[in-house]
Formats: sequence, C-alpha cells, structure tokens
Amino acid sequence: MSVRVRFAPSPTGFLHIGSARTALFNWLFARHHKGEFILRIEDTDRVRSNEKFLKEIMESLQWMGLNWDGEIEYQMKRLDIYREHAERLLKSGKAKKVDGTQGVKTDEGEVGSAIVFPLEARKVSFDDLLHGRIEVDTTQLGYDTVVLMKADGTPTYNFACVVDDATMGMTHIIRGDDHISNTPKQIVLYEALGYPIPQFAHIPLILGPDGGRLSKRHGATSIEEYHQRGFLGEALVNYLALLAWSPGNNQEIISLKEMIEKFDIADVNKTAATFDLQKLTWVNHQYIKQTPVEKLVQLMTEGGFLPENGKWKLENGEKQKAWLAQVVELLHDRLDTLADIKTVGGFFFAEKIEDDPAAVEQVLKEAKARSYFGDLAGRLEAVNNFEHDPIEQVMRDFCQEKNIKTKELFHPVRVAVTGRSVSPPLFQTMALLGKEKVVRSLKRWAA
Repeated sequence: MSVRVRFAPSPTGFLHIGSARTALFNWLFARHHKGEFILRIEDTDRVRSNEKFLKEIMESLQWMGLNWDGEIEYQMKRLDIYREHAERLLKSGKAKKVDGTQGVKTDEGEVGSAIVFPLEARKVSFDDLLHGRIEVDTTQLGYDTVVLMKADGTPTYNFACVVDDATMGMTHIIRGDDHISNTPKQIVLYEALGYPIPQFAHIPLILGPDGGRLSKRHGATSIEEYHQRGFLGEALVNYLALLAWSPGNNQEIISLKEMIEKFDIADVNKTAATFDLQKLTWVNHQYIKQTPVEKLVQLMTEGGFLPENGKWKLENGEKQKAWLAQVVELLHDRLDTLADIKTVGGFFFAEKIEDDPAAVEQVLKEAKARSYFGDLAGRLEAVNNFEHDPIEQVMRDFCQEKNIKTKELFHPVRVAVTGRSVSPPLFQTMALLGKEKVVRSLKRWAA
C-alpha cells in the first residue's frame, strides 16, 4: 500500500508552531515511505478565511523546505462532492434533513436547517499508532447527532474531513491529539459511507513554559514571526522535529535528509513537549555557524536584516560587499539569529557610536589611557595600510614606548571605538571600522 498523507490548515490565521510540526511529521512520514504529501486548504469558513493567511501558510511551508505533491486542494472547490455524499446518506436513510435542532444534542450545538446524522448507541474503537487501542462509547460523547451540512450549503469540519480523506485516498491521518475526540464520529461516518478507515496517529500538543497550551502569551507562535526574527528554516525544522521525537544517540543537530531516513511515527512520544525558545536559539546558532558567510550575507541582505544606516555599504560596489562579508565572518560565531547583525555588530554600521553607559563608566570615565588617545589617534591616522597587522604593530609599539601594559590601552580603545566592553578581536574590528571612524572615536574620548 502506497502511503498518502495530508496537511490541512485553515487560512484563518498564520501558520502556528504546533500546526507546522504536524505538517513536518506528515511530510517526514510520507518521504520516509516514499509516499505522497498533500496540501489541502480547509477554507469553508467564509468569514474568517483570508488570502493573506493562505499566502503566509504556503510561504512558511516552503521556507521550512516542506514541499507538497500535486496541486493544492481547496474545500470550497469541492462543495458538490460534499452535497453528493450527504444526498447518498439521505437516500439510504442514515441521515435526515431538519429545520432546526432545538432540543437536539448535536456536535455543533444548536443550528438551523441542516442535514444531520443521528448516532446510534454503540462502542467505537480504533488502534492509534501512538496511543494503542482507544474505545469510545457514543452515549458518553455528550451529543447524539452529528451535523453534516449547514444551511449555507457548506459542510461541517468532521464531514468534510471524512469525505476529503476518503475520496483523496489518505492512508494515514497524523494530527494533534486534541483531535482524538473527533475520531469516533469520523469513523462512524466512514462506515456509513462505505469507505475504508485510515490509520490514525495522534501526536502530542506543544506546551508553553508554564505548562499551558502554547499561545501568544508565551511569545511568538507563528512560523512567520520566527522567519522575521532571523531564524533559519532548517534550524526551526530541526528543533520542531525534536519536540516529541528523537533520532537516537542524543543527537540534537540533524538534517532533513537524515530525518527522512530515521523517522518512524511509532517513535514519537505520547506526552506533550514544552517549547523552549532558548533551546531553539541554541540550535539556530549551530546552523548559523555551519552556514557559509556568502550565504549568510545573502540571507541578511534579502531578508532586510542589515541596519538601515548600513545600506549604503552595499550600494557602492564590490568593495563594500567584500567589507560586509568580512564583518559577517568576524561575527559568525557570535550570531544566534540573522537579526543579531544589528545588535552584535551595530557599531560597524553606525555613523555615530552608541556608547554603553556601563562600559563608559567602568572603563573610560577615569582611564589613564585617555591621556594617550590623542597621540595614538595621530599615529593611526598616519598608517597607510589600515589593516590588522599594521594596526597591531602601532598599538604594541605605542605601549612599549609609553611603558604601559597592553591591557591598560587595548581595553579602553575597544570601548572608545565600539562603545562596548566586549567586541570581536580588536585589531580586526578596528580595521573593519575604518581609519576615519577609529581616529574620530579616539579623538572624541581623548583627555
């Protein structure tokens, strides 16, 4: 049997972290078994469905590297199929039309005219690939009627889901375990329509740090937000895969290719996973370190992560592009996200250095070295080739001549030219800042 699975988001909001992991597990399952991964858009909510959400969902999946097979399916283009199936159940006497459901316990609450499916009292059981045997008594569901078609001619979620999954030939349904309660009534509908029942796997939810369901109160929850914050798609996928699944051997960094080889739905944990931004950031840092500088420059440039006041650097030709590559290379191991180029290396781009008050208070306020800044600035200004080695030579010769320890000069110079007490290696930093900016900064603080 060829595996065929689907991801079926509703375009009523941005792609949520939890939904993205569901898509990932479906995609990995399909690719591992050399099957098909179908994208189906559940857009029957005419009021809340929005084209901008649909566009974001597709772009987020593509950014994560989760390609789908064939054309995208849209439920609103399948209304005739739902009506046909509802008519089939009406003709067989299994469903009926009602003018209202007042006093009737339905799975949709009280509705107006509709096509409904009365549930008989029985036990419904299925073998979940994660949770094992699950048995539900329909008399314990809290309703005795399932709504199929609403007055406006659109299907309910559960009816459309069954019709779609059956007619599209889905072999496995992998979804969040919050859908376990929907499975019994869907199984009943499969049976009523005479369709084979797919295998179900209900994966655990993703929780926030406080143990509640992951929501905006915990911070960013959509894939798009993490994209905009400078995370890499492959890093986010790596992290999401490890929320409830492990490739074994305590492996924490794993490529999509290796995930496909190792993924087994039976290995997914049954218990909920906790989203940890700090761990995601660590994973992203590992991916950034592995990404070539040229690729990082491209991502920063195209993604708008460079400081606004640094744009001119890229508008003046190859020399400035080479300069940016050197800056990124120098900061490479210090970046957790692409956006960190603005915070970790902001002083490279700023025309006017923003001083850290604490660094100034601690290092420059009464530093003896400031009395040497004017002289040192003049000597650096005279350097023809303002690069690492000549800068280092001038600085060390200056210390020897003035009989001062290097740390007594180098650290104050660092704060003067970057505004911070911590920076990348000093001489390379000064070279990339450029002679004009370094000299100007030293003169600004000269005592």
